Amino acid sequence: MNIQSEPFRANKNEQRTWRNSEQPLLPLHAPGQGQEAYSIYPLHALGDGILHSGYKELAAWIATKKIVLIDGSAGVFWDELRASLDKGLRALGKKVNWYAMTDWQKEEQEINRLIAPFAGEEGDVWGKRATLDLVDFFEPGKWALLPFAEDEGLHVVIGAGAALVHAQAPVIYCECSKTELQYRMRAGAVTNLGSSYAGSPAEMYKRFYFIDWVLLNHHKYGLRHRIEIMADVQWKDTLTWLFRTHLEQGLKQLVQAPFRVRPWFEAGAWGGQWMKEHLPGINREEVNYAWSFELIVPENGILLESDRLLFELPFEWMMYYQHQAILGRHAEIFGCEFPIRFDFLDTFDGGNLSIQCHPSLEYIREHFGETITQDETYYILDCKEDAGVYLGFQAGIDPAAFRTVLEESKDQGNPIDMEKYVQLHKAEKHDLFLIPNGTVHSAGANNMVLEISATPYIFTFKMYDWVRPGLDGKPRAINIEHAFHNLDFSRQGDAVKKQLISAPLLLGEGKDWQLKHLPTHADHFYDVHRIEFDTEIRFATDDCCLVMMLVEGSSISVTTANGTTTIYHYAETFVIPAAAITFQVRNLGEQRAKLIKAFIKKEHPIFNSLSRK
Repeated sequence: MNIQSEPFRANKNEQRTWRNSEQPLLPLHAPGQGQEAYSIYPLHALGDGILHSGYKELAAWIATKKIVLIDGSAGVFWDELRASLDKGLRALGKKVNWYAMTDWQKEEQEINRLIAPFAGEEGDVWGKRATLDLVDFFEPGKWALLPFAEDEGLHVVIGAGAALVHAQAPVIYCECSKTELQYRMRAGAVTNLGSSYAGSPAEMYKRFYFIDWVLLNHHKYGLRHRIEIMADVQWKDTLTWLFRTHLEQGLKQLVQAPFRVRPWFEAGAWGGQWMKEHLPGINREEVNYAWSFELIVPENGILLESDRLLFELPFEWMMYYQHQAILGRHAEIFGCEFPIRFDFLDTFDGGNLSIQCHPSLEYIREHFGETITQDETYYILDCKEDAGVYLGFQAGIDPAAFRTVLEESKDQGNPIDMEKYVQLHKAEKHDLFLIPNGTVHSAGANNMVLEISATPYIFTFKMYDWVRPGLDGKPRAINIEHAFHNLDFSRQGDAVKKQLISAPLLLGEGKDWQLKHLPTHADHFYDVHRIEFDTEIRFATDDCCLVMMLVEGSSISVTTANGTTTIYHYAETFVIPAAAITFQVRNLGEQRAKLIKAFIKKEHPIFNSLSRK
């Protein structure tokens, strides 16, 4: 179900104290009308009576217990949450013994010592995925003497890690979407785990990515069957919640049919104007849009709806409960990690992306602790006549000379005639450019790129950024040293067009349809098909997860084996889980529809080094 909600109308200046973004806060309620174009709020109905809102009813549930553990993710406003629940409990005549997890944290200096191997150098963009556990942040045994047995009153432990305190007590888990966490982070309204102050947004994000989210996700996975209530606390003065049993039942049904995650949008130094013109509902007052996270599931959430109430569930919970149904035959390989991402790069009336490359598999594992690397492709969703893609080196490239001009530009601000070193290829609508790790590349101005990639998404080694500042007026990070440890200088000359620009192959056709293969590079563990059809076409998932987008046409309907029919519009990304088994796609528009399908290859060398159950 796709429903477009009305924009949030709260006072912007009031919001600035606790969230810093031009993007609207998720509305608490969804409207009743349907949506006839791309939706920024794709909803998934759970049925009536599943979601609850407000603190009063939740306090009434807590009041029936003796011990309650209120755990949660990063970004939760714990003081406000405690005050609201305490007010509700006192109204019921309940006196509460509150215990804060922060009282048992190790000294901040000790926590900083623990995380130092993973935090990277100050000012660096990256760290390394932590191998710590959340319990490492707390003094051992500090909560062992709590008077749960002696005191007949209500005992509530609150804060990240609360479930560590007692093995049997009921757990309420509070979630704040990673999107909202970053808006709160930019406002200086939250801190990292174990930190007493809000640092710069870049340093806080790095610590969240490499440490906090890693620890919290591992903790959440261990709690997945202990939780009794899940709460969404992204609003300042209210929350929505549901029982975990209802959540599991809902997700079990949800993964039998297609679903969309909630996209989110960001401006950037090179950002363009295409999304403003084509995606209804986004804030048109934003200076530009560089990215849309269409399916970058480490940060996206899925929107659940019941009785018009909304609940945003971070996508990792989908994988914790239903990764087998979603990934099918690849579940043992990737475990609870979703392997494919879709995002938009908008340079329409904007600028060029930086000249960049991504790390090799060995490099990303050794230096950053990731398990797969950032192998990408650029699918040209739309472009102007003068659009191009920088890809591969010119024949006879001299690596030393190239590095010299890059270093001089970095140090002295000299512009570079980049076409002396890097090839610029004309972009045409529906082209697919292949960017395996180590490949020099950039999307030029006046493109609307659908980036299809392996999931890692922050490991970009920028070598040249066209001598321009970021939107904050400061220089963007340049990473020449990292890049030259990874650049593949054999990708030059005539070999570039042969190896890095996909040549479509016809796989099958019928009276009014064609199935085309857009071959990816041997380094890519995923592949791409394009289905072009006039009326309707049927497919089987073959026990494989499919990520799809309508790249031409107005809208389609997708009907799966369980009888669920969902409508998707132009430029909407959706996932068909392996468990959907079969599906029929019907073209609802007047022109031929073109549908991109990305999926994991049956065999790939990287699979032998993964296998995560």
